[in-house]
Amino acid sequence: DAMDDMQRGNTVKDAWAPKIGTPELVYENQYFQVSRVGADFGAFTKEYFVLDCGRRTGMLATRNGSLLLVQQYRLLINGLSWEIPGGKVDDGETPEAAAVRECLEETGIRCLNPRPLISYQAGLDVIRNPIHLFSCDEVSENHDPQSIHVQEVAGFDWFPLSRCNQMISNGQILDSFTILAILAYQMLQGKPNEKS
Repeated sequence: DAMDDMQRGNTVKDAWAPKIGTPELVYENQYFQVSRVGADFGAFTKEYFVLDCGRRTGMLATRNGSLLLVQQYRLLINGLSWEIPGGKVDDGETPEAAAVRECLEETGIRCLNPRPLISYQAGLDVIRNPIHLFSCDEVSENHDPQSIHVQEVAGFDWFPLSRCNQMISNGQILDSFTILAILAYQMLQGKPNEKS
């Protein structure tokens, strides 16, 4: 077993390096795929169902100490959620270009000179959804309402950073995508408890 392997000097990585079977597509639509994947660990096997949602991106736009949030309907809470602008990275598109596009489509505001904020995986077991977040403190003041996808957003507004922290604490911001963006932004700015 794994403990015997470790005692013989093998690493945990060696003991937990299964043979991975060929993924079998179980379900697919325009938004995601589900595949069945077998893993043979030697002493036992496991069957996984992997949800592949594709790459996702988001933009944390800032202006004078405030953050741009959009309000969107979310089925799992059956209500509106305050979030950073974001969405799927289209084929042939870079995550940065997608983040700029999503912000424009959801708010009519164009982000100029975005910078990488954080990249992460939503899960490492059965969810394949690489996420790339960007920040931008240079935005076009020319709001373009014609570019807004009104079927996606109920509204948008600028919130002071301190108000965003309160919204996280009191459950008004529930989306992990947005929470991670706000916390990463504060960490990189060296202002985890900023009161703006």
